[in-house]
Amino acid sequence: MAKAWKFGHDIDTDAIIPARYMNRSEPEHLAAHCMEDADASFAKKVQKGDIIVAGKNFGCGSSREHAPIAIKAAGVKAVIAESYARIFYRNALNIGLPILECPEAVQGIEAGDEVEVDLASGKIENKTKGTTFQARPFPPFMQELIKAGGLVPYVKEKMKNA
Repeated sequence: MAKAWKFGHDIDTDAIIPARYMNRSEPEHLAAHCMEDADASFAKKVQKGDIIVAGKNFGCGSSREHAPIAIKAAGVKAVIAESYARIFYRNALNIGLPILECPEAVQGIEAGDEVEVDLASGKIENKTKGTTFQARPFPPFMQELIKAGGLVPYVKEKMKNA
């Protein structure tokens, strides 16, 4: 099970990975500063498999793909939000970061709750409170893309098998 990290509305890409750390692009470097301007302790405390839960318009701001890379490299299994900025949504899928839209889950999950996510079905369970929510699952080809680790590995695999 995963621990939920809760954030509010309009978490922009500068809060996810501050511009002052954009002088390098290695995922490990980005992960060390992930969410630093929203929660200075996040990168030090997040555990592999944890989940970010956020309000509306997550990932707004600049179009930097470093934001979802930082989240994924920090070990976050998935992001659940009420809604996403369009470019963040696309960048997250392109790098294989699972994201789900489910306003009901965001309202029903608190920081620290133990949460389980089934990406194939879109089922989100708050084990702490004994509640279940349903996000719309991705179609099978998008699930394959996420499982492959993003668009580039997915295309390489498809080309190899063509």
